[in-house]
Amino acid sequence: MRLIQFRDHDDLCRVGLVDAAGTEVRRVQGARTTYELACEAIARRVPLDAVCEASGEPLRYAELLAAGRVLAPLHHPDPAHCLVTGTGLTHLGSAATRDAMHHKLSGDETALSDSMRMFKWGVDGGKPVDAQPGAQPEWFFKGDGQIVCAPGEPIPSPDFALDAGEEPEVVGLYVIGGDGVPYRLGFAIGNEFSDHVTERQNYLYLAHSKLRACAVGPELRTGALPEHMAGTSRVCRGDTVVWEKAFLTGAANMCHSFENLEYHHFKYAAHRRPGDVHLHFFGTSTLSFADGVKVEPGDRFEIDLPDLGARLVNPLTVAVASFDLGGVQAL
Repeated sequence: MRLIQFRDHDDLCRVGLVDAAGTEVRRVQGARTTYELACEAIARRVPLDAVCEASGEPLRYAELLAAGRVLAPLHHPDPAHCLVTGTGLTHLGSAATRDAMHHKLSGDETALSDSMRMFKWGVDGGKPVDAQPGAQPEWFFKGDGQIVCAPGEPIPSPDFALDAGEEPEVVGLYVIGGDGVPYRLGFAIGNEFSDHVTERQNYLYLAHSKLRACAVGPELRTGALPEHMAGTSRVCRGDTVVWEKAFLTGAANMCHSFENLEYHHFKYAAHRRPGDVHLHFFGTSTLSFADGVKVEPGDRFEIDLPDLGARLVNPLTVAVASFDLGGVQAL
């Protein structure tokens, strides 16, 4: 099932069910948001599709996207109760990159960088067996629901940023039930968006580099994902494609299983607070930054992952400076 959230003609949020062809959308009855639908499904102990009844005249999906009426596929009514996080060093990358990494990993572990050592732990033990947790992945916090951009919405980069690079990823969408159990609604395309120059200065700056906006959507896909998914990430400047590269994702192309990544996020009690929403990025294998591309304000990120529906497109903008040294006031 493919769900979107969109602004209807009355400017109110509605949930839409996308048809199999990806051309038409029908309004889902009985709830204004996917959060409401999820809460109903959890309360009734039924799958999400059991509470999604669509009816009425179909809408043209392409027209909704072109008009900027499609929203991120899941949000909490209070953005402070939406936690945006992610895990890195989770993907094996292309065959050539994988061979190079395996060659490096065959040597003495003590000679590896901290990042490569953590990657090796994932390769060796990121897919648990016998119901035991696997290796712990790299984990980071990005922000709350205020940082999430809708499809088509400009992604703001702060004025102090040293870089503003895309990261094409799969995102898990979750609601915590009243029983404290995390319920996965499904998956969506995401642009995790990071400051790679800041991170490159020192890996301890990773936390700073991740405190940026992101984009999610357009669609929420329910059910299990294909083991192998292939997509394309590109950076466009006007009518010119300045960079384009294929990327692979899905369990067959990852050194961690989704189950392991979910466990190491939700094992913390603070991440199982009833009613909260979680948007969790599962990592990437392709970056324009790695190929020496420097994006500019006005450039457009396009992430196409057909297994997750319509592509995610967002332009880049620079946020207006909003805080200065000495901006903290004493009471």
